[in-house]
Amino acid sequence: MQMQRGGGATTTAATMAVMKLIRGFSSSVANNSKIPKLRNIPWKYKPMAVKEARQALTDYLHSTRSLPYAYAENISNHSSLTLSAIISKLTFSPSSFSDSFRRYLRYHPINEFEFFLESIGIDYHRLPSLLPHDKFFFSQHRTPLHVAFHLSAFGFPWNRLGLLYTRCASIFDSAPEEVDSRLELFKSYGFANTPLAGICLAFPFLLGPPDPDGDVPGLFSDLKTLFLDFDLAASVPGNVDAWYQFCRKVRVFYDLGCRKGTLGELLGRSKHVFVDYSEDSLLKKVDYFCRFCVGKEEVALLLLQKPEILSFDMETRVFSVGGLLEHFGLNAEELTSVSQKYAHVMGRNKMANLPNVMRAMNLDEWFFQRLKDGDPQLLDTCAVEEDLDTKFRESLDKIRASRTPVHTMNKLNFMLGVGFGENALTIKVLANLHGTGSQLQERFDFLNRAGIGFSNLCMMVRTMPKILNQKPEILEEKLTYLREEMNTSLEYLDTFPAFLNFNLENRIKPRYRFHAWLTENGYCSTKYSIASIIATSEKSFQARLRKIHPDAPKLWSKFCSAPAE
Repeated sequence: MQMQRGGGATTTAATMAVMKLIRGFSSSVANNSKIPKLRNIPWKYKPMAVKEARQALTDYLHSTRSLPYAYAENISNHSSLTLSAIISKLTFSPSSFSDSFRRYLRYHPINEFEFFLESIGIDYHRLPSLLPHDKFFFSQHRTPLHVAFHLSAFGFPWNRLGLLYTRCASIFDSAPEEVDSRLELFKSYGFANTPLAGICLAFPFLLGPPDPDGDVPGLFSDLKTLFLDFDLAASVPGNVDAWYQFCRKVRVFYDLGCRKGTLGELLGRSKHVFVDYSEDSLLKKVDYFCRFCVGKEEVALLLLQKPEILSFDMETRVFSVGGLLEHFGLNAEELTSVSQKYAHVMGRNKMANLPNVMRAMNLDEWFFQRLKDGDPQLLDTCAVEEDLDTKFRESLDKIRASRTPVHTMNKLNFMLGVGFGENALTIKVLANLHGTGSQLQERFDFLNRAGIGFSNLCMMVRTMPKILNQKPEILEEKLTYLREEMNTSLEYLDTFPAFLNFNLENRIKPRYRFHAWLTENGYCSTKYSIASIIATSEKSFQARLRKIHPDAPKLWSKFCSAPAE
């Protein structure tokens, strides 16, 4: 495909040609539009009713509201849901429906912006939040319509303009001549109308307010290098939608934080990425590698510098944790140390869980750097060299033969997903977890977001699984009390995870407050740890109080019976 540079047709001829294309395109789309159920119309008359309603609306917008016919037709053909809302109000008769609809338009003013916004591709359910609050007719505010006319005449598909409106609505409040001027300026970078329309749909900021960060030249520098200098344009079908889809894939890397104007060469050398992979597959890989908790820009550079990694199966393959660590360079001594410390992670796991497996061992940054600086093929050539743990296999058979195999497997999949391996220790922890897999994940994620490190949290679950048997709001109350009332950091939970298992109102608060009262009033000079205050049995707790002061047990009884403040 050869890039078109500039345009030789007159403005009028170009506009008429675009309108002709729009009309054909609109009809094609309209015929395939999903029309909602119209319960007031027999199914066999539904196509006829919709067709007549569209024509009546087109005539109304053109003849009564003075819109150019092509655009009136566009609005009618692309506003199926708004149109159907009117159709559903009318009494249907095959012979008089067209007249009834025209009469309705004559005597019942419609919100023209509602039809307009749906027609440019905005989801019907979003319309209420986007409609002008004090404007009903185009005659009250014609700027958005005029901007849409100019963009459509330039080559933007009418029902794609919503992509601009939802991301940068100020475009439609600009002077149409200003929009034309910006588009003409962009042509100086070597792109013709069709590519520019796709580029602007993918990067709406180009048509928005003046760019304070100077990103426009940088973006076009990168795109020119990619599409023209490295000839990616030859792989792009000659329509706006194709250019939009290709540019969305380019945008993935800017959304990760890469600075515009710095990626041209790198994008160009990896141009097959934009041909061979869909945006969805790119985003899935981005999400996968971002789970290693490294900078998003580093993920972008990894995918561009090592594009072969995009073809690796990161979902279904199984790997041996110990084998993978050895494969990536841990020596025998290091591997033994890691295996002993993180025994709950060892064994087999799915490649889909690899990021969390590495996070569970605090090796995520190390592993990502090995991928980035070394040979990514190591990831693809890592074979399973470890048999399934015997006790794990036996437990798996019991789970499958149990009365609730799905429930238990969901809990097990949660554990494997956060980095636990297929081993006997995992099964031991599993037996103490209560709740569905999704509930356990919600509680785990809450504790992680609250500030407990991923690896430390896995260790806490390993030693004290029952902490995940509580609702997030209960856990939140305990964490808040630990930090704000006890003035203790969450790091204390690394050594005393059982804190989260004790009842806050009946155990933690009264014992801690009583010890604080004893200290403040001079009864106790020894500083006891939180663990010794909370975890001690009631009998031992009473014995300690007697050692502190003979009257302390009586005071404790009174303290417990007093109403809480």
